[in-house]
Amino acid sequence: MSMGTFIIYIAILMIVPLFAQMKVKSTYKKYSKIATSSRKTGAQVAQEILNQNGLYDVKIEEVQGTLTDHYDPRSKVVRLSTNNYHGHSMASSAVAAHEVGHAMQDAEEYTFLKFRTALVPLASFGSNSAMFIILAGIIFSANNLIGIGVLFMSFAVLFQLVTLPVEFNASSRAMDQLVSTGIIVNAEERDTKKVLNAAALTYVAAALVAVAELMRFLLIFLNNRD
Repeated sequence: MSMGTFIIYIAILMIVPLFAQMKVKSTYKKYSKIATSSRKTGAQVAQEILNQNGLYDVKIEEVQGTLTDHYDPRSKVVRLSTNNYHGHSMASSAVAAHEVGHAMQDAEEYTFLKFRTALVPLASFGSNSAMFIILAGIIFSANNLIGIGVLFMSFAVLFQLVTLPVEFNASSRAMDQLVSTGIIVNAEERDTKKVLNAAALTYVAAALVAVAELMRFLLIFLNNRD
């Protein structure tokens, strides 16, 4: 690997995720202080959108932590962090609507969500074991082991890539629902998009890092074959 390639690799591996984290934290902090004109809490926003789409079997729960919000498809529960559950801000509304977007995907059996769910076992195994297998292959000069490790890592990378359309689609649904229900109006649309876009950046960064890692070890595997 040349010095220039190495610098690009380090930049992707370290700087991109750091920038994404800083961006989402600063954007969330800014818009968590600005209330929407509707003055609805994140929990109220989530409930209204769920009702609007006939998802009466999906529950809403408060969960501890900051930006720990998520949708649990197994339990059919939208979990909102304390600040977003009780908050009246644009950030709270955006996050709540985004998580309900995942509930809508689940109800409609959205293709990419189903594919991502099916990948979970392989992706989990790959992310937990691939690096150890690859390192063992490098230490013992066993290129077959490196190849197996790269194969397992590819499942984890595929999971990251499939996550992108799932998250972008959930954000698109969130904006549509927030506007159609009147929860946000006029200039609030632009600011809400900033929150959703900042959050999406973290998934893009994770995917870039995953692809960079996979390419590095794939090159090691291919070079060892020569």
